[in-house]
Amino acid sequence: MKHAAFLFLSFAAACSAQTAPLHPIVSATGQASVYVAPDQVKVDATVITQGNSAQEAASANATAVAAVVFALTKLLGQGANIKSIDYSVGPVYKYPSNGGLPSIAGYTASLTVETTLGDVTMIGAVIDTAIQAGATSIGALQFSLNNPDPAHQQALALATKQASDHANAMAAALAHTVGGIISLQEGSPVSIQPIVVGVGSSPTASTTVSPSLIQVQATVVLQAQLN
Repeated sequence: MKHAAFLFLSFAAACSAQTAPLHPIVSATGQASVYVAPDQVKVDATVITQGNSAQEAASANATAVAAVVFALTKLLGQGANIKSIDYSVGPVYKYPSNGGLPSIAGYTASLTVETTLGDVTMIGAVIDTAIQAGATSIGALQFSLNNPDPAHQQALALATKQASDHANAMAAALAHTVGGIISLQEGSPVSIQPIVVGVGSSPTASTTVSPSLIQVQATVVLQAQLN
């Protein structure tokens, strides 16, 4: 009989422990942005040529591109980060005014030379050199950070401080204080907003570009006990 009573009391204690309310917690999110100057940029110079045949257009393009690459290499040195992207060769169609099937009027070849600069002060010189060497257009400039981690860490610290401040404010509103940290984790992946700007130049003046600051964002999620 005593053994049965002991089992009953043990079972009752276990049920009481399972139904006991959990310690209250507070969850808060912090988000912060850091703005830093870009330290690298990609400059895209496109060369477009035409010909009566695909081979003629491609050959003319190869010659023109070689001139652009040579001029940029001479400006930046043999170790310059220059590569060719987005190559295409295709027909140019002529459409009859009265309808009917189009005919091939010629061929166009296009290739873009992408130059990555670690010195953003060289942007204007690269643009002017590429155009003078035969580039037919310059694409939007893509500014970025070579190493975004320091800015990321700074944004994380600010986001963590904000999350802590939010948790304290919510706790104080209910006459509580924030206790031990249960979890602290980074939210969505770091967001780095590259700056893309247009290009302008004139025949009588050198091209000048003033890049904007780059935004680095971080999010932190905090959970803590309430006292």
